[in-house]
Amino acid sequence: MKADFAPPSFQDWQKRGSFVEVLGHRLFVIDEGKGEEVIAILHGYPSCSYDYYRILPILSSHYRIVIHDHLGFGLSAKPTNYSYSLIEQADIAIGLWEALGLSEVHLLAHDYGTSVATELIARYNRGSEPIRLKKIILGNGSMHIELAKLQWTQKLLRTKLWGPILANLSTKGLFNRSMKKLWFDKTTLHQAELDVLWAMLRHNSGIKTFPMVSRYLWDRQTFWHRWIGGLQQTDKHIDLIWADKDPVAIIDMAHLLHQEIPHNTLQLLPNVGHYPMLEAPVAYAKMVLQAVQAK
Repeated sequence: MKADFAPPSFQDWQKRGSFVEVLGHRLFVIDEGKGEEVIAILHGYPSCSYDYYRILPILSSHYRIVIHDHLGFGLSAKPTNYSYSLIEQADIAIGLWEALGLSEVHLLAHDYGTSVATELIARYNRGSEPIRLKKIILGNGSMHIELAKLQWTQKLLRTKLWGPILANLSTKGLFNRSMKKLWFDKTTLHQAELDVLWAMLRHNSGIKTFPMVSRYLWDRQTFWHRWIGGLQQTDKHIDLIWADKDPVAIIDMAHLLHQEIPHNTLQLLPNVGHYPMLEAPVAYAKMVLQAVQAK
């Protein structure tokens, strides 16, 4: 693993953001950049806004960037009396953007965040768009859950019986091994990044809520027709940016989405794994900017 720079620490990242109360819950929010246009980012599972620390300086030099930790993730609240439905996560995102006074955003979503984004698209198709979605960029999310190559830990965590048991037995070593499988070029992975992501996962008693958060995979099955159907029916243009060596959200998903979404553009990141914003930040940021700036 390379060690040519020091990733921000847990404390550094916490100081960089602020907290906003949305629908009775405390959300951690990174809000940087002074551009008139806003890119709102929906991060993936099981991580948080920290995923974007490497591309934030690139994007924020052009746009205002708003990233929040989903409820149950990172530094945000992790209530035990909550469903953690992806539909409720969409409500939280809209509530935050409204609280920040945003009327329109470019939307960038990865992994777990892509399902929150497809819920917003489904609502738009039905005539509800409280925050106008301009450019929509989706990448490396197992929206086609039937094609996903889930890790064994993901399969167990979503079960009512084994999920709590596995969560209580989770260790930093197990987390590290699971995450390292998601990088294609292991030389780009920094142990310090994994250390912070593990601390974020455990923060606010996150181990207790981890099984509930992990059941989002059932939402992808339950609402498959609403979300995949929404992509198939929408008149919105969708930009797909896909790292082609993702072992979970495999490249076949990108090609299928490219075939079935009426208006879309597909860009592939060659020889990159599940976290392109960490593994190939410059190339990924360049593709995001190209998508946002395209006419």
